[in-house]
Amino acid sequence: MTGVTRWTGREVLLLRTSLRMTGRDFAALVPVSQRQLATWEGRGESIRLRPGNQEALDTLLTRAGAAAQQRFATLLTERAAVEHDERAEELLRRDPRTIKHPVDGKVMVPVEEGIYLSGPANAPTWLNGFHIDVYPTTNLDYARFVRATAHRPPQHWPNGRCPDDLFDHPVVWVTWHDATAYARWCGKQLPTAQQWEKAARGTKGRVYPWGDHPTAAKCNVAEAEIGRTTPASRYQSGVSLYGVFDLCGNTWEWCSTKEQTGRYELKGSAFTSPFERAAPFLRNAANADMQDNDTSFRCVGLP
Repeated sequence: MTGVTRWTGREVLLLRTSLRMTGRDFAALVPVSQRQLATWEGRGESIRLRPGNQEALDTLLTRAGAAAQQRFATLLTERAAVEHDERAEELLRRDPRTIKHPVDGKVMVPVEEGIYLSGPANAPTWLNGFHIDVYPTTNLDYARFVRATAHRPPQHWPNGRCPDDLFDHPVVWVTWHDATAYARWCGKQLPTAQQWEKAARGTKGRVYPWGDHPTAAKCNVAEAEIGRTTPASRYQSGVSLYGVFDLCGNTWEWCSTKEQTGRYELKGSAFTSPFERAAPFLRNAANADMQDNDTSFRCVGLP
């Protein structure tokens, strides 16, 4: 098992719990004083450990038995799930339009029926109403699906487990078939390209989710030089009129719209793509078996 990206007092407590050790015995292994250990655990995420302590804890985790490592990974995922649910509950309280899906727990927002301006020519197009996930499907969401169905985990998960430092990032390395399997499991669907575009542009043909001004700083695209996915809730200034996140940049998203046999539309661009490809009316497609480090999805449901 690899080390934790950044050890805080919270992870220290979880590791000690996983090893089933007293504070005295654990402190001796690090090694630090019992008072220092109590300070770490008491301050939780507000304290960042020194590099030497980080390395010592990485070593301790690496040398722990498989059972202890499994317990540690489980505790990390459970804690991440609690924090994820707390954020979801906050969003539900803040916006009365939102609902929480009964199967995967994702927060969804309604997009009303009616005409919207579609494509580069802003053609008037009618759509029935639907709900759409506020955030793309995260690694934590996908971990629940994998646990419930024994579906194959993505290739970037160490030992088939959701990485603790990526739980709130969009899941990647998923094919169209993987995305469709997730949607079927929770009783939803992949959005059509038109549903996805309306959720991003609103009814009046915004060029970008936030408006008409090309502002690359509002999304994770190549110009940001981050070089990887970011948490799904990071770009709050880039949300759409409906309050939907990450509809430009971060990851491409699978749609249910078939372009030709075996190929399906992708929307949104990614951290690997230049900003010029981020406009939601632009089209892209890939083979249903394609998987990459910049491709994810979200789901829709009937109102």
